[in-house]
Amino acid sequence: MNFYTTVNFLWFLGIVLIWIGINAFGSSRISSNYHVKAYCNNPLETEKKIALTFDDGPSPYTLEVLALLKKYNAKATFFCIGKNIELYPEIVKQIVAEGHLIGNHSYSHSKFFDLYNADKITEELQKTDRLLEKFTSGKINFFRPPYGVTTPSIRRALKKTGHQVIGWNIRSLDGGTKNEKLIFDRIIKRISPGGIVLLHDTAPHSVLVLEQFLRFLQQNNYTVVSTEDLLNLSAYEINQN
Repeated sequence: MNFYTTVNFLWFLGIVLIWIGINAFGSSRISSNYHVKAYCNNPLETEKKIALTFDDGPSPYTLEVLALLKKYNAKATFFCIGKNIELYPEIVKQIVAEGHLIGNHSYSHSKFFDLYNADKITEELQKTDRLLEKFTSGKINFFRPPYGVTTPSIRRALKKTGHQVIGWNIRSLDGGTKNEKLIFDRIIKRISPGGIVLLHDTAPHSVLVLEQFLRFLQQNNYTVVSTEDLLNLSAYEINQN
């Protein structure tokens, strides 16, 4: 291999690595809108309004979350996993009965979900929709991809299912650490009007942080509204075009 061939190969390799890096970053960062449009906050909101979202339930801890939401008169959106819906259907029923929204978070929440082809992703979303629609009178409109990862296959699946993707701009990281102070401090440093907070309803430390956070919001005159109300999607979309 001569000098010029080596240089050309290194240039080619560099371009490939940059392309892979851009794709990896865009796929893993839901707010990038790299593969699909995701609603991660409402930057047009000027009043002290935020939305709370909970991933990975339902679980027995969801009942504690519901009790706290009722105590502080707050509404939330629960992104449910299909296999957990089958385990705890009565909890999903209670979520809906208490005026909260439910969304699709896939059926399996597999670590390999982002590697699935479009047909398999579509099957998972439709299966979870059918489970959720037993508790609602309308279509399930919202989807949050597992781990917040998006891919071309997810984009193609969403064209069939018609879901709107809901992301977040305030990630608590309560799925990765049990340190309540770290989680709480991370959230309140990022809180601002129009924000969407990501929490989980699957562990005791998340419930404890939630109570601290709801108290903080009350003391600072924030109102917790549903994701649907916060985004006001028709107006939001008009202003984004």
